[in-house]
Amino acid sequence: MSEAIQTEHKTENRLDSFLEALRKGKNQHIWNMLADLHPAEIAHIIESLPTTERQFVWKLVNPDDEGEILLHVNDEVRAGLIKDMDNDELVAATDGMDMDDLADLLNDLPDIVIKEVLRSMDKQDRLRLQSVLSYPEDSAGGLMDTDTLTVRADVTLDVVLRYLRLRGDLPAFTDKMIVVNRFDMFLGNLDLSKIVTSDPSMTVAEIMSKDVEPIEANMSAKEVAHLFEKRDLISAPVVSEDNRLIGRITIDDVVDVIRDEAEHSLMSMAGMHEEDDMFAPVIHSAKSRAFWLGLNLLTALLAAWVIGLFQGTLEKVVALAVLMPIAASMGGIAGTQTLTLIIRGMALGHIGKSNAKWLLYKEAAVGALNGVVWAAVVAAFTIFWFKDVMIGVFIAAAMLINLLFAAIAGFSIPLVLKRMGIDPALAGSVILTTFTDIIGYIAFLGLATIYFI
Repeated sequence: MSEAIQTEHKTENRLDSFLEALRKGKNQHIWNMLADLHPAEIAHIIESLPTTERQFVWKLVNPDDEGEILLHVNDEVRAGLIKDMDNDELVAATDGMDMDDLADLLNDLPDIVIKEVLRSMDKQDRLRLQSVLSYPEDSAGGLMDTDTLTVRADVTLDVVLRYLRLRGDLPAFTDKMIVVNRFDMFLGNLDLSKIVTSDPSMTVAEIMSKDVEPIEANMSAKEVAHLFEKRDLISAPVVSEDNRLIGRITIDDVVDVIRDEAEHSLMSMAGMHEEDDMFAPVIHSAKSRAFWLGLNLLTALLAAWVIGLFQGTLEKVVALAVLMPIAASMGGIAGTQTLTLIIRGMALGHIGKSNAKWLLYKEAAVGALNGVVWAAVVAAFTIFWFKDVMIGVFIAAAMLINLLFAAIAGFSIPLVLKRMGIDPALAGSVILTTFTDIIGYIAFLGLATIYFI
């Protein structure tokens, strides 16, 4: 059994055990279990509980873990937990947080708590927090931690080693020191491995890495994640527009970005938000899903209207009513395959002006080839079933047309939506399905109408 599957089974067993203890009212056992779990694991359990049980368990959580747990739960669950906490609890929960984590949490706190948190901070920490908050949440500046380990280029490694010993604990995920001048301008990186393996009499300038490209604070979080993936980074410096060091990004924050992007893509396909609470009240969940159901109804009515245009043909040849969903559904599947491929390519930065045309031709060719193959299959099946060669020809032609158009639409829709500032993952599937349904019905019923009427 793979390690991933073993971990998943372990998580499921822990949740089942926790729910069983909760059902039997074993409060001491629940408290002991919570004491043994990491805050991220407690957050997972809390997200897996209905509202009433969630509130009960939250009261048993160690107050020292509340801040980190709030960071790990999704936005909707976090809002519910914060609502049940008093102001003093919330202020205590923020104590000792890294600036990037505090910036993530601060916007969800009541104004009176925000003022109290800021009042409890010294001037330097307030300036650091202000620096993080001045950038969008989904940017490198919004992700960065201002706690950096810096060094000057002209000092010796012996001095650096003594400094590290005096400092003691290092910031989490520290694999390098950042080299700056006296004006905090970024110069390069100094790997910790080089510090301990090089001659102590050497200077930082002699062994530092100078060909390092720092991350600009305005870079999007998605681009940051791509850089970490491509360069196998553990941490990276963040600089302002004038190349002044203002912070660093670590791999734990990038993992959160990757996870959030994956959840966003998955949930958007169904017109839902990745921060939706699975155990939210019925009315709340119904409201959040109503818009996309209504939009889907409008598109379905549009497709029904197209079918209605061929009512006379359908009344004369009943077989058409039986067969017409085939061309539409096959186009929908083919188009979704292309749509998913293009959205993924856009997310990974694989699609640009230089290769877009080639990719369009390739997807159109794939659609045409699959159209020919499956058109032949469905034509043979239709002729065998209904003993009518012309109906087989019509369904085959409609399928070929729809698969070709579906490939073109699956390629074009995400690019057009992105240019319009609309998330392709959110709206692409609805538009594509409507398009392929209409093309399939028009092609099949239109050809049949020309022949039979």
